[in-house]
Amino acid sequence: MFGEETDRDRYIITYADLITLLLGLFIILYAMSNINNEKYRSAANALSSVFGGNKNSTLLVKSMPMLSVPQIPQKTLMSNLRKIISKNKFGKSIKLVKNKRGITIRILDDILFASGQADVTGETKKVLSKLAPVLRKLPNDIRIEGHTDNVPIVSKKYPSNWHLSVAIATNIAYYLMKKEKLSPDKVSIVGYSKYKPIASNETAEGRKLNRRVDIVILNKSK
Repeated sequence: MFGEETDRDRYIITYADLITLLLGLFIILYAMSNINNEKYRSAANALSSVFGGNKNSTLLVKSMPMLSVPQIPQKTLMSNLRKIISKNKFGKSIKLVKNKRGITIRILDDILFASGQADVTGETKKVLSKLAPVLRKLPNDIRIEGHTDNVPIVSKKYPSNWHLSVAIATNIAYYLMKKEKLSPDKVSIVGYSKYKPIASNETAEGRKLNRRVDIVILNKSK
């Protein structure tokens, strides 16, 4: 039997238990709000310690999943890109291609580079600066693909069309990352040289079409 004084103070034990449980709840909520695995593990260790374990004991929990960025529907993305092209009168220089890979922004030769060169020109920078706000918001991976025609290049700087196509893709990608702040972890480059033509290399017009850069917004894998 508890004495009168002891019985009267027993609520303190219940109150202390409630405070402990609330503390554990707030730790969990804080960890979840930050969606950070390291913090979640720290919180788990703290809870383990509070409820009778030690700080190094392992709780049977999985890592917290990262929140995914919603993907913009292709129809909406195509509409946004068309508005940019129309507003800035890029219609003759930029084409949009939609296929199973995703959406390709095809930048044609007439605003890209001088013949046999891979330096980003002022006109190209203007185009990229208009496209960048849309590209920055996408969760999708973005592949920059450089293409040439089949005319052999004679240059100390670029010994072949392979070197030139890779340099073109690299310079476009680097400009987007450095100047337009695209996240580097979602950008990749490919140089195709003359091996992915979209027109015949037998005519000047066809070769002009083949000299291009494709900015491919890849379908996001599930």
